[in-house]
Amino acid sequence: MQANSNNMQINIDQTRWYDRIWAAFVFFTRLPFWRLHQPSKESYNSVVEYWPLTGWLTGGLMAATLYFGSLMLPYAVAVLLAIVVRLLITGALHEDGLADFLDGFGGGGSDRERILAIMKDSHIGTYGVIGLFLYHLLLFATLLSLSPIMATLTILAATPYARMVTAELILMMPYARREEEAKNKTIYRKFSAWAGIGLAIQGLLPMGLYLWYTELSWEMIIFIPCLVMYFLYLLIWNKLRGYTGDCCGAVCLLVELTVYLVVCAL
Repeated sequence: MQANSNNMQINIDQTRWYDRIWAAFVFFTRLPFWRLHQPSKESYNSVVEYWPLTGWLTGGLMAATLYFGSLMLPYAVAVLLAIVVRLLITGALHEDGLADFLDGFGGGGSDRERILAIMKDSHIGTYGVIGLFLYHLLLFATLLSLSPIMATLTILAATPYARMVTAELILMMPYARREEEAKNKTIYRKFSAWAGIGLAIQGLLPMGLYLWYTELSWEMIIFIPCLVMYFLYLLIWNKLRGYTGDCCGAVCLLVELTVYLVVCAL
């Protein structure tokens, strides 16, 4: 009993207050944060709680590339360059999830185990290829249809907001696999009420400033992406009875794309 208490004390001491935030930046980006500090292994089960915060960085770099690129290059080239920069910063983590999600749900039918097996397969299939092509085509077209300043501001708001909305899947469903079957060997913990408040601040603060500045119809921009997330939740629940990391990545990108589409419509 004493040994277990000592081990527990060691684990607590190894996790510093900033480890969980740092782990989120290590996990969700490919920038070399890990060279500066190695968070404890226990920190990675809460990375979703700081997912929108990492969106401040990835969305900020994408937005900066688009805006400053548009001052020197044709706007279409700047938009494409901004998308490439985001892919490089995130290591196409969410795009990989979207491809696996489309392959699994497109080719697995109603067989839960087959869907999970396809999603875990490292090879990309027809649904994934077509889905990624159409997704990036829509992303390019929506950003191109906005002015450079409007596209920049929308990216800054939509990136953390989409991550905040998608994080709710962790509370709405259990993990669909066993921990040892997870791709990253980590199951996200269900976050507390305080963590949920922090998550909301990370996602809603940029969106609130954006809506105040642009004076767009906040009801459409806030609720339509939430409806998209809810319908995707129903699909995932009916097929898998739980989420996976690929599901989170796919929902995040589709919710974010919905924000761009709504802004274009407005």
